[in-house]
Amino acid sequence: MLKSPAPPPSTETGAHGLDPVLFREGMSRVAAAVHVVTTDGPFGLAGFTATAVTPVTDKPASLLVCVNTAARSAQALLANGVFCVNVLNGSDQFLANVFAGRTELQGPDRFSKGEWDKLVTGAPALATSLVSFDCRLDDARVVATHHVIIGEIVSIRLGAAKPALVYQRRLYHDL
Repeated sequence: MLKSPAPPPSTETGAHGLDPVLFREGMSRVAAAVHVVTTDGPFGLAGFTATAVTPVTDKPASLLVCVNTAARSAQALLANGVFCVNVLNGSDQFLANVFAGRTELQGPDRFSKGEWDKLVTGAPALATSLVSFDCRLDDARVVATHHVIIGEIVSIRLGAAKPALVYQRRLYHDL
């Protein structure tokens, strides 16, 4: 079997591999919708801000969320087995910061901000979200530093048609 030679050293990719700082800088240039992912159940009420969310398939309807393995909210989500992906509108920047841990609020106290209710699974759904995808955990795997979580969508609630909150170049923008 022929093997490909190692790539030559490069200032663009780093010596013989990809530079993680370069990767993060490249990814910061990709505009991404901002979500608050929530869970509730026997293992507690928790939530986090995420941009690493994408649809997987429409039959059965499912989506994928990535979250750092060190995140306490991720442990609650995995243990509860349910979660809700709330797509933020342009006026929800403060909530994005709250659930990203950029304020003094921690854990369940974060839910003192925003209007919350529940759909089918019992995971909190944000009343002002553009759309809320209520999910049951279908699969989860650890890939390097992150959990890759796949949820089967059991309920969808559409919100008002407003500009979306996106994150690009480490700043929030309305789209």
